Amino acid sequence: MEAVKRLNSKFLTPVEIVKELDRYIIGQKKAKMAVAIALRNRWRRQQVKGKLREEIYPNNIILIGPTGVGKTEIARRLAQLAQAPFVKVEASKFTEVGYVGRDVESIIRDLIEIGVSMVKAEKTAQIMERAENLVQRKILNLLAASGEGESREELKQKLIDGKLDNRTVEIEVTRPAIPFIEVFSQVGAEEIGLEIQDAMAQVMPKQTKKRKVTVKEARRILTQEEMDKLIDMDEVISEAKNRVENSGIVFLDEIDKIVGATGTTGPDVSREGVQRDLLPVVEGTNVLTKYGMIRTDHILFIAAGAFHNAKPSDLIPELQGRFPIRVELDSLTKEDFQRILVEPENSLVKQYTALLSAENVRLELTEDAIPEIASIAAEVNESTENIGARRLHTVMTALLEDILFQLPNPAVRTVRIDAEYVRNKLKNIAANKDLSRYIL
Repeated sequence: MEAVKRLNSKFLTPVEIVKELDRYIIGQKKAKMAVAIALRNRWRRQQVKGKLREEIYPNNIILIGPTGVGKTEIARRLAQLAQAPFVKVEASKFTEVGYVGRDVESIIRDLIEIGVSMVKAEKTAQIMERAENLVQRKILNLLAASGEGESREELKQKLIDGKLDNRTVEIEVTRPAIPFIEVFSQVGAEEIGLEIQDAMAQVMPKQTKKRKVTVKEARRILTQEEMDKLIDMDEVISEAKNRVENSGIVFLDEIDKIVGATGTTGPDVSREGVQRDLLPVVEGTNVLTKYGMIRTDHILFIAAGAFHNAKPSDLIPELQGRFPIRVELDSLTKEDFQRILVEPENSLVKQYTALLSAENVRLELTEDAIPEIASIAAEVNESTENIGARRLHTVMTALLEDILFQLPNPAVRTVRIDAEYVRNKLKNIAANKDLSRYIL
């Protein structure tokens, strides 16, 4: 099975998985260990022979902690490590069947769409060179037939060098002969509409139309057509289904928002219903999609929530049982903020350094500037809403706003930020609670 080969090729141990997560996420060791074990267990399951393999189900996880401490980033990076289809959804966006809104099975429909796109992109990369060679021959035939007096070898070299990009050629473009259809339904309107159009596209005859376009445009159109011919969509769908069923990851955010007070009416009335609708999907069921039935038994579900006004034990007992692993994430300290600013591979300091380098400007942050920025971020989080590491984004934006606005400026080649600059720029805002509530 292709999914097994992919995981074997990675062969990441839990220690290696945590090490990879450490490159992007500061702290949260317990959460990293939990997801690392869950990922490695998927590979371990694939090594089990016989019927027992089907009986080994993933241990779904609930990540508990305030916003901005790394819950989503952990799940997203985990999916990248596993090269697995991954979808992030907010539990609060779903409604009980019978209410207007999205039903929970649309999570799996979204996941298989992502899986198909992922596999198709991989197949496209594999056949790109072949498609480009076929297109080059087609365009050469068109140019040679136009009788410009140049030899085929001369035309080929000019085509490779891009010297013929603006020359005009006439090509035949294929397009499906179907009208736009709009379908209205209470649930899944857009999905029903797309499925009907896809079905009609298969049976309706295709039309061809001659168009005069530049060589550059012809290359783009013909390459897409050739790739569509070369890619076996049945094979793509089969591999995508296998990958989704055996290594798909669903990140279910804001799960605490579907815990409603008992005996209420109004908006809370469908929350327990959403939990009951989620139960079979998480437990293991077959979901009908336009690519066929998708089994959810071995999809890994990682739920997350702040649980400020509710507890995981407030979820219905059946759903609690489907999330046996619970990990509480730590709130971020000033020291964490300092590390987050500079250590991860995608740290804010590295991001802003790259942005300013686009204007040929060098950004320098002194050693005392980083603790000062971290201190202000932690202080504002304590005095207003605690939004975790996201506070660093607002602080850095306010700090560099004037500089970013003034560039490009030929007179500015280096921007030096020290603790004094940070204090002068941000201290008054941070000290004024009303002001920091709106600005930081």
